[in-house]
Amino acid sequence: MTAASRERPSEQIDRLERELGRSQERLGPTVGSLVLHGALAGGLVLYGMIGGFFHHNTWGGAASGGAIEVKLVSSALPLPADHPPNENVLATETPSEAPAQPTPKEEKAVDETAIPISGKVEKPKPETTQPKTQQHQQPVEDNRAHYGEQQAASMARSTQAQNATNGPVSIANGDFGSRYPWYVAAINRMVSQNWYRAEVDQHTAKGSKATVYFRINRQGVPSDFKIFTSSGNSTLDRSGLRAAERVDSFGPLPSDSNLQYLDVTYDFTY
Repeated sequence: MTAASRERPSEQIDRLERELGRSQERLGPTVGSLVLHGALAGGLVLYGMIGGFFHHNTWGGAASGGAIEVKLVSSALPLPADHPPNENVLATETPSEAPAQPTPKEEKAVDETAIPISGKVEKPKPETTQPKTQQHQQPVEDNRAHYGEQQAASMARSTQAQNATNGPVSIANGDFGSRYPWYVAAINRMVSQNWYRAEVDQHTAKGSKATVYFRINRQGVPSDFKIFTSSGNSTLDRSGLRAAERVDSFGPLPSDSNLQYLDVTYDFTY
């Protein structure tokens, strides 16, 4: 049997009262604190309701609302002008006219019926003088062409046949060289191809020239070779003479030419 079962009923009742008293002593401060905090929170909520901090609770209530005043400046809003785009990248086809010349100032008309004021001094009118001519004025040159105004020159004119020259080749027969330049070019080419510069002495001065003369007949065969102008160097003279002699024929003369032969000179320049 335990000790609690051996107690008397009166002792058990006293012990339970003591334990309940201790429990109440421990719970008293906790309950008091909870009650105090709840009272504080309720006070804050009540103060907010009274001070009007919670406006959303009264939104849409029976209280009268405010109004906004709006004024319209015009009944229609201005819209941008509807102009077609200008797609012309060139100059305009209708250019603006030049500005009008300024009109000269008109002189004020003098009222001859007006009564002159005594004591008023009139300003002398400036005298109109002729504009002074500029001294040492440069003459203006007229560069325009005057058609049909020039008189014919009275100087006598005449044509004179000259020796036709085409490079080293010279033709002494009138205007043959100007009429048949292709034949002169053939003479130049064929003689140049047959001139061997190795035949000339290496000590010959640069620019030395020997001129060889020969005659071409109607069939184009050259003959009568001779030194026309000596260079002073025998090797250069002989090489030029041999170059002309190596050509068998230059071809017949042009058919429309009336010449029976050509007098040709060729310059061999070292």
